[in-house]
Amino acid sequence: MVYAVVRAGGRQEKVEVGTIITLDRAKADDKGNIDLAPVLLVDGDKITSAASELANVTVTAQVLEDLRGPKVVIQKFKNKTGYKKRQGFRAELTRVKITSIA
Repeated sequence: MVYAVVRAGGRQEKVEVGTIITLDRAKADDKGNIDLAPVLLVDGDKITSAASELANVTVTAQVLEDLRGPKVVIQKFKNKTGYKKRQGFRAELTRVKITSIA
């Protein structure tokens, strides 16, 4: 069993070939692929975590779609002053499928 822990959008995700994950918006190359930076690689009983050895490892993902996350409503209110503020936020996301760990 081969899997890797990759750095993606300020977080770390455990991925295998065929795994579909949602990341912060990422720009793909011409073919629609993204290279993710590995932090850890597990290949059976062998565990690789040294930066010099991980420099040779590539984790490639194919972009499936760009989407937006759920709406988060931010409300601020101060009592007795008449101050109230309402603001919304939706995260820009990208859904990718891991195609290879080499």
